[in-house]
Amino acid sequence: MKQLTFASLQVKNLEASKDFYTKKIGFQIDNSNPQACIFKYNQGQASFAIRTPLEPIEEKDLGIGVALWFAVNENVEELKDKFVANGVTTVGSIIETPFGKAFHVKDIDGYKLTFLQAK
Repeated sequence: MKQLTFASLQVKNLEASKDFYTKKIGFQIDNSNPQACIFKYNQGQASFAIRTPLEPIEEKDLGIGVALWFAVNENVEELKDKFVANGVTTVGSIIETPFGKAFHVKDIDGYKLTFLQAK
């Protein structure tokens, strides 16, 4: 295997998750159907999908152990402030990683999204 080419997250409520990712985070919808929604981020440099469940997910904590990382061109302090103003739940403070400054947010299903300002 050479590389991971795509990621898809199962969500409990597709419409609510679409609203979160577009209205609160600012992702753009690339394609959508009744079972899934594909987002593009950073002018299409990254993409992933949310989708209706492939198996029963009631009573399950979906986001435990899952984190998607997005490299950003903007200042992470300003981006974090923007997300907080939009009502997004952040996880901890901005941290210094081996790759650069980063911060984490959680979506409505508990998936962790990391936004990285590369060194």
